[in-house]
Amino acid sequence: VPGRLVPGRLVPGRLVPGRLVPCRLVPRRPDGPMAGRWVLDLSPPPCISALAPGEQLLVIWRSKTMRIAITGSTGLVGKSLVKALEGRGHEVLRLVRGTPNHPTEVRWDPHSVLTADPDLEGLDAVIHLAGENIAARRWSAAQKERIRSSRVEGTSNLVASLSTLSSPPRTFISASAVGFYGDRGNELLDERSARGSGFLAETCEEWEAEASKATSFARTILARFGVILSPEGGALKKMLLPFKMGGGGRLGTGKQHMPWIALGDAVNALVHSVENESVKGVVNVVAGSVTNAEYTRTLGRVLSRPTVFPMPAPIARLAFGEMAQELLLSSQNVQPKALEESGFKHDHPELEDALRHLLARPVRQRPVPVGGSA
Repeated sequence: VPGRLVPGRLVPGRLVPGRLVPCRLVPRRPDGPMAGRWVLDLSPPPCISALAPGEQLLVIWRSKTMRIAITGSTGLVGKSLVKALEGRGHEVLRLVRGTPNHPTEVRWDPHSVLTADPDLEGLDAVIHLAGENIAARRWSAAQKERIRSSRVEGTSNLVASLSTLSSPPRTFISASAVGFYGDRGNELLDERSARGSGFLAETCEEWEAEASKATSFARTILARFGVILSPEGGALKKMLLPFKMGGGGRLGTGKQHMPWIALGDAVNALVHSVENESVKGVVNVVAGSVTNAEYTRTLGRVLSRPTVFPMPAPIARLAFGEMAQELLLSSQNVQPKALEESGFKHDHPELEDALRHLLARPVRQRPVPVGGSA
């Protein structure tokens, strides 16, 4: 099995005659004699049905533990990513800006270059997620500069620091955003699409240019995140209260496309990228795109609440300024082409399924046709 085995996903088992059989990797009970170990489950078809009398199953297992450093480990994605990587047996170092207070923490200053830092020697990968929250407050000139410099300057200094190491990391993953594409209407966008216009597009271009300098020593991945859905933070958390109170509604015309991904899938995409050496370059970390009107209807349906209070575009601009146009009213019909071509599978590729999972809402039952069966 190339790379690491993925719990709960299909893995190929090679039969002696050479046929490939998909089987599942499942955990033993935590209190059982093989606690903490994974075993092949041969019960679901076609595993058993594919085995002819006298045939044997040979599983080729290559498991590798990596040493991975992460910036932004206290953020929404970072916290979940640390847990996911550690759960898979990797050693994770958290690069923190304050004084380290745990053996797994290493001090990192985004405003300076660290020359040959011994704590960073011998890393397998660095995942760079740090950056000023773009929706934390209204975009004044000073706030826009904080957003830009936290990404551009911080990334530049981190890459420069890593380049001074005698043994730099073999993989470097830097966060970016679908804001790179600007406001593009209904145009179908993938990783090859050109940069759009606007503050975020220009910032993303500078940000990615600094990250791309890591290609001199590492396999480099630019992870362009869409809207990450989680009730614990980000856009969904902010929407929940007004929607639960029945005050939700579309933004502007509602025709603008919103690229989205569930938090768990965003984390899995990063794990997939760091563990699979075929992944490189720009990667759109999205499940797909829906219009704002569709998103609004779906969230209202999941919460069983009406969505009849739209926010006209002029009101949004008055309330949020320039940020409204770029974050709320711009349209980006982004597709995850690179992820899909690399073999990544989303656990929640459909919006309603994702929202019901995230919000612990019952799965919607499809009506049974009259005279038919489910």
